[in-house]
Amino acid sequence: MRDFPCSRLILLAVLVAFAASAGDREPQIRNVTFPWRPDRLARLVYVAGEVATVLHFEKDVDLARTKMEGWEGRFEPLAVAGKVVVLVPLYDLTPEDRLPLVVTLVDGTQVPFTVTADKATVDHQVNLFWDPETMKYLRADLDNALKREQGYREENERYAREENSPDHALAALLATGSAQQTLFRRWRTYVFKDTEYLDSEAVATVYSGKGKVAVVVRIENHGTRAWNLDEARLTSADGFWLPETKKLNCAVRMTPRSIAPGATGAVAVVADRSAFVSESGLETLALQLIRDDGIVQVFVKLDPSLARE
Repeated sequence: MRDFPCSRLILLAVLVAFAASAGDREPQIRNVTFPWRPDRLARLVYVAGEVATVLHFEKDVDLARTKMEGWEGRFEPLAVAGKVVVLVPLYDLTPEDRLPLVVTLVDGTQVPFTVTADKATVDHQVNLFWDPETMKYLRADLDNALKREQGYREENERYAREENSPDHALAALLATGSAQQTLFRRWRTYVFKDTEYLDSEAVATVYSGKGKVAVVVRIENHGTRAWNLDEARLTSADGFWLPETKKLNCAVRMTPRSIAPGATGAVAVVADRSAFVSESGLETLALQLIRDDGIVQVFVKLDPSLARE
């Protein structure tokens, strides 16, 4: 059993934060329709460093009564032109950053927002509608419904593929503590203890299998917020910190899906031997478990010999 050095965890957290730069995020144009008055609910706006985010309204904006708290030193001054407000962060925010923004229209309507960040996307433009009697509102509402339907269809297709996947079945057994029902052999265990940056403890057990390798991570959440998995990132060990490093296929199962404060859960990852094959031959892989706040909870290197012939 090995303890993972605190200094390595800090380094990995920095590297992952670097990897989550705006260049890795998918720019999106969103239509936001309000089911009631626009002043009743603060909507999220996702921004990224040095990337302009445009908020487009149905009516002209009053610059003098449009304010964002805490923008000094973090954003360019708000730019307002007609029906448009432009936000330009000087650097990346984190998902934990929450800056209140209130946009006031010339008719006195106030529209509240919460400016934050998302690791996967950034808002290029947000179009806002709240009059359900207009054609623009109806068109935006229909477009949102079609996008949701497409997302549900893709999710159902993914679930159908996973149901027929032996690797996902193995991962499900491992996540529920049924390793004895598989042919995997325990190889090595690593302990990742609480640190200044981590409020949870993880024990990662690496298993060797016939043509496969598995990692089972038991997580104790000692923090005050739920522990959620953002990504199980499997890549080549060479350059694993680089955003352009190719992500490799693996099966992932977590139980429960979210680990409450004081609770314990497990994440199981199974990879086929084919993941170790590169143009230059077999290569060592790196597995990172990344929390939803961007912190790397677990980092393990996997030798190709673990996937036995």
